[in-house]
Amino acid sequence: MHIISKQHHNAGRNKNHPCFFHIPQKRSGARHERPEIKNAFSLREEIFSLFARIHDAPSLVFYYTLNLIMTEKQIRAQITDRKGIPIADMKQTFLEALSVFSGRRSIMIVPPDITRLHSMAGTLTCWAVEFFGSRIKTIMPALGTHTPMSAAELDLMFPGVDHSLFAVHDWRRDVETLGIVPAAFIEELSEGRCSWDWEAQVNREIASGRHDLILSIGQVVPHEVIGMANYSKNIFIGTGGIGGINKSHYLGAVYGMERLMGRTDSPVRAVLDYAQEHFAARLPIEYVLTVMKNGEQGPVPAGLFMGADRGCFEAASELSAELNISRLETSPKTVVVYLDPSEYRSTWLGNKSIYRTRMAIADGGKLIILAPGIRSFGEDDGIDGIIRRFGYRGTEAITKEVDAGGILSENLAAAAHLIHGSAEGRFSITCCPGHLSREEVESVGYQYGNLEAMSAFYLRPSLQEGWNRDPEGGSFYYITNPAAGLWIGPDRRIIT
Repeated sequence: MHIISKQHHNAGRNKNHPCFFHIPQKRSGARHERPEIKNAFSLREEIFSLFARIHDAPSLVFYYTLNLIMTEKQIRAQITDRKGIPIADMKQTFLEALSVFSGRRSIMIVPPDITRLHSMAGTLTCWAVEFFGSRIKTIMPALGTHTPMSAAELDLMFPGVDHSLFAVHDWRRDVETLGIVPAAFIEELSEGRCSWDWEAQVNREIASGRHDLILSIGQVVPHEVIGMANYSKNIFIGTGGIGGINKSHYLGAVYGMERLMGRTDSPVRAVLDYAQEHFAARLPIEYVLTVMKNGEQGPVPAGLFMGADRGCFEAASELSAELNISRLETSPKTVVVYLDPSEYRSTWLGNKSIYRTRMAIADGGKLIILAPGIRSFGEDDGIDGIIRRFGYRGTEAITKEVDAGGILSENLAAAAHLIHGSAEGRFSITCCPGHLSREEVESVGYQYGNLEAMSAFYLRPSLQEGWNRDPEGGSFYYITNPAAGLWIGPDRRIIT
């Protein structure tokens, strides 16, 4: 087990970074003099000045990336154990880190919702409530576009916490715009695919100034929109609004999720980093990030990282890339995924079974989704109707619909979801839902499977995570929870 209370990270740790290069020395007669560099900001300006002399139009993305890597980053607290952190040790580390904030009087917690049940975020939230007591004023699950948590879900994820503390985020109405990320930045990140600016939006309660500490709690794990989940995504997307959520999801989709999943840096991450630095610096946010791994009895914590800036996220991403990306020696022809009904009630949520396995499935293979809790496509009636109308038709068809204007151009998150949920003709998708009919499933472009028959065939007593044999002797790869990681075949490569 590795435990530290404070650790500093800076640009010097990665001298092979493509944006980290040597500043030539000045020449004065026969004597060499180093340029006068007083601090990291001056060095940053010297490098950008040199780049400007080489290129007529310096890149805004280059300058911003340089700004990030030259900024010192700090981790307030960290504990890691690749075999699994003992819960007592994790709690002790967390509470010791919280003691720094013992003088704070009005505290808000932003944990994930029930779709991250196995993230340890619920437990950490309960510990924070235990530590701060009546100083906890608001707990707002980072719903994003998801349905609000039910009383039963709150009890399951946050046992013993008073329901009156919980506030519901409404992504369509209850947000404030902190600032605007310029269109030129977005256009360069998207390689010309998107040319709009981006609204940095958060829930009004976060922006209100009523709280002197905002604990943002969540799990870092490979993600289809941003590369690696959490950190500032929990704030700008989890409590974001229509503009921010729609555009960020579409940016990730048109850039290509297979180009970004499992990567610390991506176009969407760069947008959120810009917003974090330029618009959220005044917010008293402390990030609490977990990394989970699959143990013999289910998910166990392998890392806890705390800090106010990108340092804790980078450290967590590095560990997640090691533990949560499964690199298979052979691409399976059949992948079977089970969706826990307590977490997955719609394809909007359950299509992680497609996102996280698509880089592993062999060409011409098949994905079978056992989904006893699935009863709709969207998380609300509006998005559900859009999915039923357009179906999971792939990138080319959906981008044409967006470019033509109309309802998809006004609902870019739904358009992104339709792109993400397509196999692009490379493999087949069989959905076996508990509460949708054959006609409904086939109408959106999936094959229908009978849940009872498919479960009887694949969910045998000898079933284990990973490779298995079906009753007819065929091989298949089984995944219990697709949200726990990313699976890739031998011909795929992730650059973190």
